[in-house]
Amino acid sequence: MKEKQYILLVLFNILIGILIYYIRVLSIVYAILIPLVGLYYVIKNQNRNHEVLYASAYIVGSEVFLRMTGGNLLYESSKYGVMVFLTLGMYYSGFSKNAVPFWIYLLLLLPGVIIATDTLNMQTDVRKAIAFNISGPACLGIASLYCYNRKILLSQLNGILLAAALPVFSTTIYLILYTPDLKEVLVGTGSNFATSGGFGPNQVATVLGMGMFVFFSRLLLESKTKLMFIINLIILLNITYRGLVTFSRGGMLTGFIMIIILLAYLFLKTKSYGRYNLSRLLIFMSIAFFMTWGYTSIQTGGLIDKRYANKDAAGRVKESKLSGREDILNSEIDDFLDHPVFGVGVGKALEIREEKSGGDIIASHSEISRTLSEHGALGILALLIVLFVPILLFIDNQQHIYMFCFVLFWLLTINHAAMRIAAPAFVYSLSLLKVYMDEEPTLHRE
Repeated sequence: MKEKQYILLVLFNILIGILIYYIRVLSIVYAILIPLVGLYYVIKNQNRNHEVLYASAYIVGSEVFLRMTGGNLLYESSKYGVMVFLTLGMYYSGFSKNAVPFWIYLLLLLPGVIIATDTLNMQTDVRKAIAFNISGPACLGIASLYCYNRKILLSQLNGILLAAALPVFSTTIYLILYTPDLKEVLVGTGSNFATSGGFGPNQVATVLGMGMFVFFSRLLLESKTKLMFIINLIILLNITYRGLVTFSRGGMLTGFIMIIILLAYLFLKTKSYGRYNLSRLLIFMSIAFFMTWGYTSIQTGGLIDKRYANKDAAGRVKESKLSGREDILNSEIDDFLDHPVFGVGVGKALEIREEKSGGDIIASHSEISRTLSEHGALGILALLIVLFVPILLFIDNQQHIYMFCFVLFWLLTINHAAMRIAAPAFVYSLSLLKVYMDEEPTLHRE
């Protein structure tokens, strides 16, 4: 991408964040335009250059922003949008006949849905209960069918990642305008709605962590000039800071782990001169990240240090390292032990916890324990398919430099935020692409 085009894209997404902050109703217009423009883009080109992946990526990146600003007409519309676009992609471009594991994966989910129609309480909206819990896994299955062993250039994959990260940058601009003086709103070390746009800090930090990883990867591989490097660096540090002050750890730690995995892989695969440049960049970025952390610590009065050390505002170590989520985990394991083959049915685990707690609705944060509870042994088989297929494909796909990063994003995200957003499903599916180097990735700038 040329420098001028990139600057215009960045400025356009800054404008989106500003306009939606000041004119909230534009969020609805934005939500409507995204699929319409994407549909025009796909139909016009008949998906000759993986247009459905670009459209889906933008939908994924904008999902939390639209939820935060009230733009989505349906809460799960982003997952449905991804499934519709990638199904359209299969209509135009077909899918691999070897994608049998993901047909099996989708079939393994069906018994849990059927059981739910019988076990859910009469007063429960069965359609909503099932859709809330199954839309994420279904999205993963459809996306995986499209991506399975599909050939793509690394430059195209980087473009798809940028399409997901640009609306995350718009989210960051919105957060800059929305967030009040930190000293006025920070009173403890818990996740903070005031610093995450008034929306769930867990979901906000998840997409910010994803955006942090994407712009770091662009520093390494797509900053062809010094100006592009500076722009990407400024965006990266702003996203990192905004992610840290949400005080939600899962998404940010996931992003940092992805960065470490990418650096390790590139270091192993790069020749000596590239390793020298990579080492210099690593030293520079380490200093930049430590400075960002130091600035965050000053702005939060040291509360961010206590948060990541699992301490309260007074400096006492918290009894729970998982913010009480271990109680949900134990409950879902009990459900699995009581119904080990087919599980309790999709959505039923929530009802069981609600009955035990006397009416408190506590949604699961772990897709793994939820799958065990609601799908039983069939769910275990489904999870094993998802975990091992990309690793097996990687044997003949070692130019896919992001494969382990994408699988780890899915695995780590579903353990702290389940599959409430489309990001883990879509990013996981990208690990199944057959990636080819159009050129050796450069680690220097002109």
